[in-house]
Amino acid sequence: MRKLTIPDIVAKKANGEKISELTAYDYPWARIADEAGIDIALVGDSLAMVVLGHESTVCVTMEEMLHHTRAVSRGVSRALVVADMPFGSYNSSIPVAIENATRFLKEAKADAVKLEGGVNMAETVQAIVRAGIPVQGHIGLTPQTATSLGGFKVQGKSAEAAQKLLDDAVALEESGCFSIVLEAIPAPIAALITEAVQIPTIGIGAGKDCDGQVLVSHDMVGLFDGFTPKFVKQYTRVRGQIVDAVRQYIKEVETSDFPGVEHSFTMREEEMEKLKKLQ
Repeated sequence: MRKLTIPDIVAKKANGEKISELTAYDYPWARIADEAGIDIALVGDSLAMVVLGHESTVCVTMEEMLHHTRAVSRGVSRALVVADMPFGSYNSSIPVAIENATRFLKEAKADAVKLEGGVNMAETVQAIVRAGIPVQGHIGLTPQTATSLGGFKVQGKSAEAAQKLLDDAVALEESGCFSIVLEAIPAPIAALITEAVQIPTIGIGAGKDCDGQVLVSHDMVGLFDGFTPKFVKQYTRVRGQIVDAVRQYIKEVETSDFPGVEHSFTMREEEMEKLKKLQ
């Protein structure tokens, strides 16, 4: 199976093909997503909340993101691996941003990095791209700076705010991004942005006119029980099934129904007889 490349993803927009992106945080999830045929496996900083139990994405560290990205990279053979740059890893200076982005490719075998911000991050994006590192942009609701946006709210609802998002998207394209995530943006505005740029747009709560879609895997399968955003479709709800399975396991351990004969190893009778004589 041939591994997808950045040009393959960009070409999908030109060919009118939709792009599928899904978060993966470990080797098993990477294997599952890759086997299913996902285009982009995103090692999202959302792991801070759905895997590590933090209240926001701000808490996750570079070392934690690198650790999980390594695991995901080992699990894919086709999908493009994109790693989220955590809060503080690219905001302080361009040299620091390049150094940290380089670590994702060099140490964790990611194919690209993702960072949040529009016009304000254009210079940083350009520098990272010039260093030979592909970048996926992210505008609209940017979780790392959600507090300054007034919380986890839809962005671009006024004409002025929508124009700013358009300016952000164009700036990211001009800076060299190969794609842009549009989060929590009114569908008509996301459609305008998608039409305005030549690179793919990946929506999450941004309507069906984007060039692709991304979801948090734990939300999609009903594994995370903290909250379910409006834009999430749960294709299954495995958490309840897992809880039921664990309860059944506990019950069978307590009643000695598990392990059964089929789960146990035996010893030849003659060897057992020898053992008795040795005692």
